[in-house]
Amino acid sequence: MKTYHLTTPISDDDIKDIRIGDIVYLNGSLTTCRDVAHRRLVEEHRPLPVDVSNKAILHAGPIIKDKGNGEYEMVAVGPTTSMRMEKFEEEFIKQTGVKLIVGKGGMGPGTERACKKYKALHLVYPAGNAVYAALKVQKIVDAQWKDLGMPETLWSCEVKDYGPLIVSIDTNGDNLFEKNKVLFNERKEAEIKKIQKQVSFIK
Repeated sequence: MKTYHLTTPISDDDIKDIRIGDIVYLNGSLTTCRDVAHRRLVEEHRPLPVDVSNKAILHAGPIIKDKGNGEYEMVAVGPTTSMRMEKFEEEFIKQTGVKLIVGKGGMGPGTERACKKYKALHLVYPAGNAVYAALKVQKIVDAQWKDLGMPETLWSCEVKDYGPLIVSIDTNGDNLFEKNKVLFNERKEAEIKKIQKQVSFIK
């Protein structure tokens, strides 16, 4: 396991050697982007009003304090379940050129294909740290699609040392969650056989 510090814009070379299980800390641009924004781009063919090419998005619905005069403060920004975006993510990566997708939990084969073909990473932010994550947001620089409400608005942020982010899908298309499922199932089967022997006396 290695630790990397990435700063946007991110190139293919920046992430080509990063592998599943590695840790990433992000500096630079990070934009929250959830279900409806994905749907607008992919299904409704509406151009994303934020340029995330060679940058990062976060599957999250943050809590924001409106300070007035177009200024906002990040109060909490916990990741939401990435799998909800699975049906959109392959096309989203293709169209936007995003390099880092940050969320909670694993993603599936579409995201694997896109990460391999278009050279991107999916990363997991540890759950339960929404307030701590907000401390890493230095400034909210833009807010787009505010008609969607606070959780679904595209909040573009400047972040510093945002992490730790655990790489779950790398540019080879390897998937940490899927590999762990295989490993854990093997362990489970071994334990089941052991238990069956121990209780075989029960009729």
